[in-house]
Amino acid sequence: MEGEKKRKRYDKQFKFDAIQLIVEGGRSVASVARDLGVNENSLHYWKRQFKNDGKDAFPGHGKLKPEDEELRRLRRELEVVKEERDILKKAIAFFAKHGT
Repeated sequence: MEGEKKRKRYDKQFKFDAIQLIVEGGRSVASVARDLGVNENSLHYWKRQFKNDGKDAFPGHGKLKPEDEELRRLRRELEVVKEERDILKKAIAFFAKHGT
């Protein structure tokens, strides 16, 4: 399809380097955006992510930040425990009804 722009993807190191130019290099977001050919809004977003998450920022496609991965693991574990509880409830009801 003509006229469609393909979204550029930047790796984690590129984003860290760009943010370093702003934070440690004392350069403006606009200046870094022009020099790197990156949208200014993207740099503002990356800067916000870096401020919030530090070294855990920019986990990459399909990867989660450590705390999000832990939350996912705990939710899965909770579902398993709920299923086991429900099975035990049914077993108790069965044996109470039929006796042992």
